[in-house]
Amino acid sequence: MTSDDPAADTGTHWFEALADHLGEAYLRYSFTMGTDNEVAFLVEALGLEPGMRVLDVGCGPGRHARALGARGIAVHGVDIAQRFVDIARIDAPAGVTFERLDARAMAFEAEFDAVISLCQGAFGLAGGLGAGPMQDPDATVLDGMARALRPGGRLAVSAFSAYFQVRWLEDTDTFDAGAGVNHERTELRGPDGSRADHDLWTTCFTPRELRLLAARSGLRVEQLWSVSPGDYARRPPDLDHHEFLLVASRPQQP
Repeated sequence: MTSDDPAADTGTHWFEALADHLGEAYLRYSFTMGTDNEVAFLVEALGLEPGMRVLDVGCGPGRHARALGARGIAVHGVDIAQRFVDIARIDAPAGVTFERLDARAMAFEAEFDAVISLCQGAFGLAGGLGAGPMQDPDATVLDGMARALRPGGRLAVSAFSAYFQVRWLEDTDTFDAGAGVNHERTELRGPDGSRADHDLWTTCFTPRELRLLAARSGLRVEQLWSVSPGDYARRPPDLDHHEFLLVASRPQQP
């Protein structure tokens, strides 16, 4: 994370202050409106069925977890922001649970049939926070997700496209080409309409980087598609969509 990040000296994650301000208003933003499309696509791509157990890493207010729960799938959502966890727990479907947890410190071991991390929920938001000279916090998050899978289980991770970010770089963006991290300063509105400026750090990836990271975590890459929020489809990687969606599996045998 860049040296001007206020969280760097406190040990907290910059996303927590953002979540505290946004609260329920997070669900008013357009990128959250495509839950039905995203969940339907993932159910098919991951082979999810009622009774399966899914880990949602960086679950936010729980929109994907709740939609999966409505299909009879048991989901455990984790997020670093207590504000979002509190919102997610309100009237959650049976079999859907949430807890505050730093995705860089997950200790699950072969407990889930599938693991998801969508819309930069955890993977891609570390921005270098807490990383030593030989560590990559996003790799640490992916390691934890891989461990959480049962042998044969599948993982789906969305990651912001470095190609798209550089191609459509805005005046409010500063892209660190060495780190692959985009910094944006933007105004966000809370549930009561209150306005506040926030910094956002998003790590961006190429398809090659995602394949290499997955292999490093012991995963077998099955598919890699270009997607946008609310527009998940089986497209080969391109320059025109916001994100890549990685689908991988934990091998049955080491």
